[in-house]
Amino acid sequence: MEESKKTPYRPKGDFFDLKRNRTNARTEILAGLTTFFTMSYILFVNPQILGLTGMNQQAVFLATIIASSIGTLVMGLFANVPYALAPGMGLNAFFTYTVCFSLGFKWQQALAMVFICGVINILITVTKFRKSIIRSIPKSIQNAIGGGIGIFVAYIGIKSAGLLNFTSDPGTYQMLKDKTVVASSGAVPAIVPLNTPSVLLALFGIVLMVVLLMANVRGAILIGIIATTVVGIPFGVTDFSNASITAGTLGSSFSQLGTTFGAAFGPAGMGTLFADPSKRLLVIMTIFAFSLSDTFDTIGTFIGTGRRTGIFSMEDEKALENSKGFRSKMDRALFADSIATSIGALFGTSNTTTYVESAAGIGAGGRTGLTSVTTAVMFLLCTVLAPIAGCIPAAATAPALVLVGVMMMSSFREVNWPDLEEAIPAFGAGIFMALCYSISYGIAAGFIFYCIVKIAKGKFKEIHPILLVSAILFILNFIVLALI
Repeated sequence: MEESKKTPYRPKGDFFDLKRNRTNARTEILAGLTTFFTMSYILFVNPQILGLTGMNQQAVFLATIIASSIGTLVMGLFANVPYALAPGMGLNAFFTYTVCFSLGFKWQQALAMVFICGVINILITVTKFRKSIIRSIPKSIQNAIGGGIGIFVAYIGIKSAGLLNFTSDPGTYQMLKDKTVVASSGAVPAIVPLNTPSVLLALFGIVLMVVLLMANVRGAILIGIIATTVVGIPFGVTDFSNASITAGTLGSSFSQLGTTFGAAFGPAGMGTLFADPSKRLLVIMTIFAFSLSDTFDTIGTFIGTGRRTGIFSMEDEKALENSKGFRSKMDRALFADSIATSIGALFGTSNTTTYVESAAGIGAGGRTGLTSVTTAVMFLLCTVLAPIAGCIPAAATAPALVLVGVMMMSSFREVNWPDLEEAIPAFGAGIFMALCYSISYGIAAGFIFYCIVKIAKGKFKEIHPILLVSAILFILNFIVLALI
């Protein structure tokens, strides 16, 4: 029997194959809690961003929980991998600031575009196009993506900790309608004065987690998050004063969910999306932009975290190439991710995608779907426990992201840096990912530089057709964004 057709042996009662993955229920549950706490900010940030379009924030809050819970449950139960899903940061900003504010689409139309994007993701997953993309990426760029995600995650942590400020010269920035400041490249980063309680608490959290990790304490990251949260209470950084649970608030949120549920298919959504002939090409290009970012964000996260930790083993990668249907874990994980976006759009939120913060749970030892199921249960509990979950300060979760970023950067050692033919694309993928605050843009830089290097060396035939087409599509995407 072929390797790809073998059914993995699972001892009776071991649904998640814990023994084969060299883990246990305690570790998986702690990892799931760690992932949840590092990404729970999305429950409060997503409604704020999408609310600017006119969407009801209580409805978006529940839509975020529902999309995150369903997507993460499918990931855990169907794919048996430790990844969590939620509406993506960056994609929700694109939804609000570009699609609704700059292009003038209604939020209902934007939801319709997100739903179509989800359908496209399902099609390219079922037809194996997504895994063909993965196979086309050279190993050097795959390793660079892993290290780049490490920088990206650590940078998110450093920003969340409030350790940086940016100085812009007068006339080099603009103020948007919601008073958001958009600065030019003249903005200069610097470390903030270490004299505020939240910054000092974040530094305490980093030091504590380093000590716990060096002492090989199990659950070091989660222990660090909880301990830092507790220490923040007397300093006023952790505030439980608003942590009250009322049936009235929950009932109000569910009643408001009707304003966004199915809005993508209403007359203000799908009914008018293609009604204006002059905007049809723009609609198609916007859907393409959604799909491109969503697809490569997910692929980058899987490659960057799964290869180094062994979640996607060499055996599984071989099965990915040779198997049919959904026999490999990667196949199932890609399908779980692909259906989440359409589910999210149905309830009323922007693209739901696999979260890079899953790396925190993986760093805490998560290796199976039990980690994802734990995270999904925590999201569901947030329908009533949201005020409590919201009391975990960024200063407590930011150190976890910094330390996980350090762990992930080890992938850079697999890149042959003295060889510029390999180093230049790897640098593009790794560094641009963090500096552009986007996994997909980092992959775009890696692909584009890879093509340039190969063409310059007279090795055009070595470029995989899918990689070449992807690079061209990324360039077209950048051109469209520049024109609008």
